Amino acid sequence: MPSASTEAPATPGARAAVPAPDTRMQPGGSDYRRMSFALFLAGVATFALLYSTQALLPLISGEFGVAASEASWTVAAATGGLALFVLPMSALSERYGRRTVMTASLAVAVTVGLLVPFAPSLGALVVLRGVQGAALAGLPASATAYLAEEVRPKALVTAIGLFVAGNSVGGMSGRVITGWVAQEWGWRVAVGVIGGLAVVCAVAFRALLPAPRHFTPGSLRPRVLLGTVRGHLANPLLRRLYAIGALFMTVFGGVYTVIGYRLTEGPFSLPQGVVGSIFLVYLVGTVSASTAGRLVGRVGRRGALYLSGGTTATGLVLSLAGSLPLVLLGLVLITAGFFAGHAVASSAVSKTATSGRAQASALYQSAYYIGSSVGSTVGAIAFHAGGWGGTVAVGLLAVAGVVSITVAGTRAARREGGAVA
Repeated sequence: MPSASTEAPATPGARAAVPAPDTRMQPGGSDYRRMSFALFLAGVATFALLYSTQALLPLISGEFGVAASEASWTVAAATGGLALFVLPMSALSERYGRRTVMTASLAVAVTVGLLVPFAPSLGALVVLRGVQGAALAGLPASATAYLAEEVRPKALVTAIGLFVAGNSVGGMSGRVITGWVAQEWGWRVAVGVIGGLAVVCAVAFRALLPAPRHFTPGSLRPRVLLGTVRGHLANPLLRRLYAIGALFMTVFGGVYTVIGYRLTEGPFSLPQGVVGSIFLVYLVGTVSASTAGRLVGRVGRRGALYLSGGTTATGLVLSLAGSLPLVLLGLVLITAGFFAGHAVASSAVSKTATSGRAQASALYQSAYYIGSSVGSTVGAIAFHAGGWGGTVAVGLLAVAGVVSITVAGTRAARREGGAVA
């Protein structure tokens, strides 16, 4: 009787099945280059719009006669709107596609951006900024989900790092441009210029981004969505990564919301254009984010997070100095540490989630921008109460939280014998 199971082909001369080739994008290909530049431009537009008022807060305070803590709501409303709407937007991207949702989000955001310069009051400005942030919510989670589906795993950290680098360029260019334009023509013209820049980025993004090949539409049923969210929140690694993103952004949001007030006041008393140029240090973030993949390759995910937190904390301490060069060096270190930590944590979320990637990324982005809203508001309150030292104290507490959570991940990895971050 013949054996019931053999290793031979069923038909003479038949060949074993050959695995289908991996058609996802990889560095060196034309689609990868187009995708990288398109998402880089999307990152530029997102951060330029999202933080378009941050460098202008002293001028906004002056026009409307309000304190830093009140003017900071023009930043907190935008980041808060993004945090609240990123999960619903991610659900729409699961159903209608990443590229479709990103395109629609940018279209609405740039339209609102062209209305912001005409806000008649601080209240109206805050409302418009909240709507703008809600519209931009379709970008971050959809972009990382798009990358996770369309890019080969080995290139994922680098690809996400390039997207984050676009964020840093957008944040930098938005603040530098608004600083110099506002010095000559006021803050309203400055935010109008940013709106025009975002229009150009949005059009180029839509023209360049390759159509998705590996997207599978999901369900919009609330039960399915809530089940996916519960599953992500039940994952200890994802919970730690969400908290790390929020804490890093608490530092960053607080520092860059308040730094304009510090530098325009004594002993520095810098003009608005020069204060805007301070944000050129974002170029350091562009480099640290885009090289985060190599850093993880050398020291591991947890090692990269320790280095990012340590670099950020060192920068916070240096920024306390009364010397402008030391303050600038402190900002360089804060920026480098933040962008590297953010790139590492956000890419880890995309790698960890094997299903419902848009929701996993959305939860990270929600925590991240909640951290920005908290940082900008609490950082401004701390500055009002205790000067720059109060803002630095808030930042150091947040960094201590990042280190504590990473230590907990290290201990969990030793217990489980796995690669838990």
